[in-house]
Amino acid sequence: MNEAAPIPEGEWEPGEETAHPPVPAGGKDAARRGDLTQGPILKTLLLFSIPMLISNVLQTLNGSVNAIWVGRLIGESALAATANANVIMFLLIAAVFGFSMATTVRVGQFFGARDIDAARRTFGSGVGFCMGIAALTGIVGWIFAAPLLDLMSTPDASKIEALDYLRVVFITLPLGAVSMMVSMAMRGAGDARTPLYAMILVVALDIVLNPLLIIGPGPIPTLGITGSAMSTAFANSGGLAFLVWRIYRQDLPMRLRGPELGYLIPRREELRYIVTKGLPMGAQILLVSSASLIMIGLVNREGLNTSAAYGASLQLWNYLQMPAFAMGSAVSAMVAQALGAGNHRRVSAVANVGMATNFALTSVMAAVLVAFDHPLLALFLGGDSPAMPIAQHMQLVCTASYVIISITMIIQGTLRAYGVVLAPLVIMFLGLYPGRLGFYHLAYPLIGSEALWWAFPVGSLITVVLAVAYYRLANWGKSR
Repeated sequence: MNEAAPIPEGEWEPGEETAHPPVPAGGKDAARRGDLTQGPILKTLLLFSIPMLISNVLQTLNGSVNAIWVGRLIGESALAATANANVIMFLLIAAVFGFSMATTVRVGQFFGARDIDAARRTFGSGVGFCMGIAALTGIVGWIFAAPLLDLMSTPDASKIEALDYLRVVFITLPLGAVSMMVSMAMRGAGDARTPLYAMILVVALDIVLNPLLIIGPGPIPTLGITGSAMSTAFANSGGLAFLVWRIYRQDLPMRLRGPELGYLIPRREELRYIVTKGLPMGAQILLVSSASLIMIGLVNREGLNTSAAYGASLQLWNYLQMPAFAMGSAVSAMVAQALGAGNHRRVSAVANVGMATNFALTSVMAAVLVAFDHPLLALFLGGDSPAMPIAQHMQLVCTASYVIISITMIIQGTLRAYGVVLAPLVIMFLGLYPGRLGFYHLAYPLIGSEALWWAFPVGSLITVVLAVAYYRLANWGKSR
């Protein structure tokens, strides 16, 4: 783990092809902003990943606060309705996220090569493509929302509310999709602060508007669960408007003007990259989610206390994963820019620093969670809950798996920057299904419910071993 896989010099040298590319008006100033190819690696990595980490935390907290508003102001049936609707929306967001990540990588490569016009072409193609996909999905979703809920066996008590909620979300889906695409593309161009400011605005608007539109005080109409969906839509609109305003107000790299607006019509070359690389990235998210759903089903078989303990532990693990995700995305953007600049030595250094930093940070957080597991779990379970001992044992066994997997996050981020997406997908599948779930089925007859918890570190260890082996031994650099 001390050295990154060697990248053969001369295999792919964008820096040589675009060492002095034709830069459009304003491009030289734009190229200086968000430059991740210069400066101390650790400092650059931390300064770039911290805004993404804060954004992830805010987004998670926003979802929790919205759930509280819905549950307290409307009731359990409405809360169940949003949960069922959100499952469907997650499937759509996963696809958009994959396309957005592919666009981020491509933008980063061109930005590192100082080819700002090419970065804008890719950005425009990504935004135009996702806008079209989201609009089409919104129309189809509006029409087939009811059959989708029936397919999920949504309880009758919450079906009407879920339908009202889901239809509003489908109509406003393009806003969220475009906002995600713009934010991630800006990170590819080295700007993580503007998306953070936009997220702060979105969370503030959503938290304030949710209760107002649900209960309708004064002249505001009472909209119930529809108001909750509209609140999210208005908040996303405000965040997107802020992103667009700031891009043009400060003449940021991803602004499109005049003839450049034609880049919003997807071009074949950019679209081929976005789709072929984005689909496996989105599939990886679905793969992880499907394995998690299976684990929840297996946990539920062990009874109410075990299920409650697992639910509380998941809340803590969600926050434990956030630094790894943020740093993995930061490494991907930094490596993509270094590739575009033809600076392969920096690629190796970024990957090494990223792995060491991510491992250390996650280890510290994991140690804190285990050391203070009782008061932290008590926030969700109560200090005298019969589920508490189960949850504490769960924390002791499973938390280490997130430390192990933090190394994989950096390796995946590096590979993504090279456009290598199928191998990480296969590795993740092997670690989750034959690894984690396979271990559970083999070990359960021998050790019972302990197989559930030990399946986590076993699956993570398999994933890391395969990822490191591929990273160090395979000739993946030559594919570029």
